[in-house]
Amino acid sequence: MLNDEQDNRSPSGQKTGGLDKVDLRILEVLRENGRISMAALAERVNVSRASVYNRVEQMTSSGVITGFTAQVDPARVGLDICALVFVTVHPQSWHRFREGILQMPDVEFCTVTTGEHDAMLVMRSVDIGGVHEFVTGVVAVRPEVKSVVSVVVLDEVVRKSFLLPTDIPDRSNGSNRLGMTRFTSAANGRSEMARG
Repeated sequence: MLNDEQDNRSPSGQKTGGLDKVDLRILEVLRENGRISMAALAERVNVSRASVYNRVEQMTSSGVITGFTAQVDPARVGLDICALVFVTVHPQSWHRFREGILQMPDVEFCTVTTGEHDAMLVMRSVDIGGVHEFVTGVVAVRPEVKSVVSVVVLDEVVRKSFLLPTDIPDRSNGSNRLGMTRFTSAANGRSEMARG
C-alpha cells in the first residue's frame, strides 16, 4: 500500500487514507460481493491471488475492513416501517444517553449531529404503532432527553454499505457554490457521546 501523500489520492483528487488504486478497486468489488473468492477477486482487479489475499489481510488488520456481513432487505423480514428520530439531550447527560441507546434493539443506526438536534436515530418497526411506542415509551421518557422529533421514511432511495473516496466527485471548482453551509457547534458534553 502506498503512504506517499502524492500517491494516496483518487483520480478525482480526494484523499484515500493511504490506499492505492488497487486497494480501492478491491473494496469496490467487495462492496458488490463480500463473498467473492480470492481467485475471482484477483481476476476482477487484475493482480495475483497472493497480492489480493495480502492486501485484504492488511486492510483487515489495519481496520480499513471492519468485517463481513450479509445485507438484508428489512421489508422482506417484516420490518416495513423505518423512522428517523431526532433527539435533543439535556447538557451533561451524554454518557447516560449513549449507554441507553446501546440498550435499544430497535435502533439500526445512531449518530451525534450538529444543528437543532443532538442525535439522529434510525429505527425500524413492523408497523407505525411500533414507531409511536418507541418514540414515546422508550426515547422520550429517558430523563436525559429534552425533546424528540420523529419522521417516517416513505422511500429509501439510496442505501450503500459504505462509500469510498473514489465515489466522491471532484468539486474543487468553487464557481458552482450557491451559498454557504452553516454549522452549529456541538453542545457541551456532546463529544462524550462520540467516544466509545
